[in-house]
Amino acid sequence: METSNYFDQAIEDYKRGTTKMKEQLPDMTKGYFHFTEEAFRAGEIDQKSKQLMALAISIYAQDEYCIIYHTKGAVENGASEKEIMETLAISAALGGGAAFAQAVTLAMDTYSHYQQTLH
Repeated sequence: METSNYFDQAIEDYKRGTTKMKEQLPDMTKGYFHFTEEAFRAGEIDQKSKQLMALAISIYAQDEYCIIYHTKGAVENGASEKEIMETLAISAALGGGAAFAQAVTLAMDTYSHYQQTLH
């Protein structure tokens, strides 16, 4: 599937790689993907909060695919711009300049894109 923007293309690239890994190593990946699905299921912590936590960790870890994926997930679960920014600030407070740079560029650009396209 060919997409027309960087954000959706990055998510498609990740999904394509994930599919290939599942096809080649189904037994090995089954537990991992089940675990992550369960981790993001709403429980005592709602899905929006889980997506915001994942976004903060993704920025701290400098994982661009996850920054895009979890920013989109936060938007899909109703995160406001202020909630995104507070999440980014926490990550930058712990991750320093590199986290701040990812926060104010990639994360905010992703938020703007999905806020416009999903709402």
